[in-house]
Amino acid sequence: MSDQDYKFDERLAYASTPPSRWYTDASVLELEKEKVFGRTWQLAGRTEQVSEPGQFFTTLIADEPVIVVRGADETLRAFSNVCRHRAGPVASGSGQRKSFQCGYHGWSYALDGRLTGTPEFEGVECWNKAEQSLPLFRVETWGALVFVNLDRECAPLSETLGDIPLRVGQRDDWHSLRLAARKDWELDCNWKVYVDNYLEGYHIPIVHPSLNREIDYARYRTETHHLYSIQHAPIKQVDKARLRASEKTEENKAQFFWIFPNLMLNVYADNFSTNLIVPLGAARTLTIFEWYFREPEKPVVREKIESTIEFSDEIQLEDISICEAVQRGLRSRNYTKGRYSVKRENGVHHFHKLLTEFLER
Repeated sequence: MSDQDYKFDERLAYASTPPSRWYTDASVLELEKEKVFGRTWQLAGRTEQVSEPGQFFTTLIADEPVIVVRGADETLRAFSNVCRHRAGPVASGSGQRKSFQCGYHGWSYALDGRLTGTPEFEGVECWNKAEQSLPLFRVETWGALVFVNLDRECAPLSETLGDIPLRVGQRDDWHSLRLAARKDWELDCNWKVYVDNYLEGYHIPIVHPSLNREIDYARYRTETHHLYSIQHAPIKQVDKARLRASEKTEENKAQFFWIFPNLMLNVYADNFSTNLIVPLGAARTLTIFEWYFREPEKPVVREKIESTIEFSDEIQLEDISICEAVQRGLRSRNYTKGRYSVKRENGVHHFHKLLTEFLER
């Protein structure tokens, strides 16, 4: 899908951004749900939510209701949360169960998705109960995170992550980091406006003065890979620093990983956070922040968590303000598309390349 006046140009110095209609037209979002969100690995939850047989959680992926559950055989599965009878919800929320029961007419399903009970359904002809299992989706895990892909023919998660696990797995405490906090924000912009904003440090000196004070902007750089990119942000030594966690030079850096299309992984010396970007409408977006720390229950760690979230909130409010302003600008009759900074916006250009490829498949 592309407008007649837009063709993605691989040459960054010559390329233009996608047309503003891609950020304002509801029909574009519907296509993105089908061709982008419906065909990529999506962060669905945490492994600790499904560590024991019968544990489950529910979620929405590209408007598709999904159950993720640890089966009695200890196999992790993901399947449709839509009853095969008349589309009622098979489960809600999260918890631990031995089976699922639809909240509409009481049809029941085993933990592997097989239909097991159909009350008062005798006499129905030309219908095979064994063929009415809940449709399965692809599910994989990486560390503390659970991913689901609605495309049953998709490549494994490892192809999307590339060498990210190797890069972050070198940390001794990576697998001991646990969920410490979560915060949801809703903002009035298209999901791509928020992703565009995340993928460049170009705006930091103007929009984030406090962050700019601690980041070595001159050495800030973006490295792109097949389905992800990394922003390398060296941390300066300043008074009352909120990002600097150690005097070891090699640890004084932040790495901002972006995984196509909508997941951010922000890695610091003593913690990491995920930021999942969920479109709620053509001009409405949900951002879900989750922070992971080692031993988050300790008082000294709690203090660090609170300080980290406070700084994150400050940056997020600044990002919300500029992203909502950009969304208003995209509706202007006097703006259609722009150009990229060769030095600072290669990550945004990379995102638009992948987006175009998926939409045109």
